Amino acid sequence: GSVGIAVGMATNIPPHNLGEVVDATLHLMEHSKATVEDLLEFIQGPDFPTGGIIYNKEAIKQAYLTGRGTIVVRAKAEIEEVKGRYHIRISEIPYQVNKSTMIEKMATLVQDKVIDGISDIRDESDRTGIRIIVELKKDSYPQKVLNQLFKHTDLQSSFGYNMIALVDGLQPRLLNLHEILQVFIDHRRDVVRKRVTFDR
Repeated sequence: GSVGIAVGMATNIPPHNLGEVVDATLHLMEHSKATVEDLLEFIQGPDFPTGGIIYNKEAIKQAYLTGRGTIVVRAKAEIEEVKGRYHIRISEIPYQVNKSTMIEKMATLVQDKVIDGISDIRDESDRTGIRIIVELKKDSYPQKVLNQLFKHTDLQSSFGYNMIALVDGLQPRLLNLHEILQVFIDHRRDVVRKRVTFDR
């Protein structure tokens, strides 16, 4: 049957790597009894255009098994030492996080003394990628500052899976990974069948 995203519903399906999705779909076409666990060999998780790191593999598995779940995404942030001073270099940020708003929030937290140990924040991002530099004061503890940034800003954020789609144009349904791929396969077979019949 046909599949469509349920408009007006709280559908939240993250972007994925097309190659991984194609591989999983082909595997399911060849092995109709494949389990969600089998398909997770091909689709390891979402593929966010802004990057970010997901730590809890179990949470990802749960989201694909049930169609619903929350995963925590952290920015890619590295502590670097330059001329005896430390800074934090951020090169990837969580999906759907506004970079400018996040930097403003960081600056406000420094101003309000919620976070201390930061001397400067610079956005050096360009068309090649994200590069945010958080300069640290001499006496600061870099890991402590980074942990506070994760706690108080969108440097760490969560994504809530809610894989709801309209199946056969009827009722919205919560679909697990196996079901969503199977509905797509059925839809494509239907389209091809109709096209062949119509073209005769």
